[in-house]
Amino acid sequence: MERTVRKAERIKQRDERAEVKRFTRHARRRRIGWLTVLAILGVTAALIAVAVFSPILALREIRIEGTTRLDAAVLEDAVSEQLGTPLALIDESRIRDELGQFSGIRSYATELIPPGTLVIHIVERTPIGVIGTPAGFDIVDAAGVVLEASPARPDGLPVLQVAEAGADDTGFEAMVEVLIALPPGVLAQVDSITARTRDDVTLTLVGSGQRVVWGSAADSDRKADILAALLERFAAAGPGEYDVSAPGSAVFRLD
Repeated sequence: MERTVRKAERIKQRDERAEVKRFTRHARRRRIGWLTVLAILGVTAALIAVAVFSPILALREIRIEGTTRLDAAVLEDAVSEQLGTPLALIDESRIRDELGQFSGIRSYATELIPPGTLVIHIVERTPIGVIGTPAGFDIVDAAGVVLEASPARPDGLPVLQVAEAGADDTGFEAMVEVLIALPPGVLAQVDSITARTRDDVTLTLVGSGQRVVWGSAADSDRKADILAALLERFAAAGPGEYDVSAPGSAVFRLD
């Protein structure tokens, strides 16, 4: 009987030691797992810190692309305060404020190229014509934004004869609609354009003594095609008047 009790006691102690070993292994695995997670988080934080604050990924070059009228070097200089800044900390709002000073920029987009380049893609405003001022001429786009002022009339742009309201006038909107509809070859022949309202647009052509009664800005694409065809026939005919106000019965009359 005593031998049986001692044997049972030994089996119990053996089972207890095995249970302790299993618990210890489980705790050790769990501790190793937590240490691994903490190590991964630490490495990740270190990599983020390097990416954000390290001079290795600091801005070293600014490139301006897409400009034709604007001076890319001037634009680069305007945003040059960003040089030396880590790429992740570049101040987009500051760039927006600096580029916002240039009325010739319609829109832009930025592109970061590691390890240290910022590319700014510019979309410029397109001049549509000039408006006379007491000091000379303002070059404007289709929205009426003044792109630059010039004491002398620039070549290749028609004069928009606007009322006192300027680009806010309905006549201005009509003139822009007509000019946008003209093919490049016809647009290049326009010396000036006038409209008091949307329905009385007229144009004068360069150096020929010829003018165009356009009428309403409505149906401008069709009128532009008709005018191009009439110009092919009568451009050398001398002073006269093209009337495309009624596209179905457009004519050219000699003075």
